[in-house]
Amino acid sequence: MPSPSERLTIEQASLFARLALGHVTREYPNKLDHVLDGPQDARGPRDLHPIFYGSFDWHSCVHGYWTLATVLRRFPAIPEAAAIRALFDEAFTDGKVAHECAYLARPSARGFERPYGWGWLLKLQAELLAHEAPWAQVMTPLAHAFADRFRDFLPRAPYPIRTGVHSSTAFALALASDYAKAAGDRALLELFAEKAREWHLADSDAAAWEPSLDDFLSPTLMTAACLRRLLPADEFAAWFADYLPHLAHRKPASLFTPAVVSDRTDGKIVHLDGLNLSRAWCWRELAAALPPGDARHAAEAASGVHLAASLPHVAGDYMGEHWLASFALLALTAGEAG
Repeated sequence: MPSPSERLTIEQASLFARLALGHVTREYPNKLDHVLDGPQDARGPRDLHPIFYGSFDWHSCVHGYWTLATVLRRFPAIPEAAAIRALFDEAFTDGKVAHECAYLARPSARGFERPYGWGWLLKLQAELLAHEAPWAQVMTPLAHAFADRFRDFLPRAPYPIRTGVHSSTAFALALASDYAKAAGDRALLELFAEKAREWHLADSDAAAWEPSLDDFLSPTLMTAACLRRLLPADEFAAWFADYLPHLAHRKPASLFTPAVVSDRTDGKIVHLDGLNLSRAWCWRELAAALPPGDARHAAEAASGVHLAASLPHVAGDYMGEHWLASFALLALTAGEAG
């Protein structure tokens, strides 16, 4: 079982809320994922995206909202609760959602935020569905638009993208599968499972040549965490035993060693704090799927050391501060029902 320091506390929830409230409506600096079809498209973030214009980039703004929604549901009495509700009431309106949908309808936006932002938008909607508020209903057209993008894209994707950055297909499917379950979209969930099998069922004896200096995800662990969500427990157990056959002996060693972050003001190097936090998340989820014994103990221990390495650095320079709380929240709530 995780130690108390590895569970979300009300103090951490309040800190994460303050951090997210400080950046989801901060328009600049901003790194746009935007194709200009002509001079008329040279527009600012708020004009392009009336909801998700802050947090340095669109996807970080989306998971900043997810952070706020998650801590609000888990700790509805935090001091920031009223500010979160007011923000959501102002942000999630029919007109603003229609504007975000219209942006997606542009032909040049076909690949917009694929697949990372797709997964995070659906993860946000899964969280909003758990609230007794109108926010999820208002956001439904945008969620449907991204679910449809998965339906269109996955049949045309013969290979996975095995990276530790935004292009990771395993990460996107893992997040989006939470939405499919929450929304009761069985067909979408079956599509995810079918594609995960096609891409990864033959994977075995993972070498784990990681990390790279750009990673904020573990390609190796993210694949396993994705399949844990999408395969029946017995099928996953058989696959995982071949995928990481030396887990009980803490091999591959790279997966048990937290990344060293040499410069937290560098937007790419600070990705490694995210790697540590996302590894902690994956290890905790994988440990929950393992029987008692050396392998589970190894996974639980690895989660703890990775969390300890980067949880103290969630706040600090804006290059990490605009997104790291979301990954800390994934780790601190991994495997919990509520």
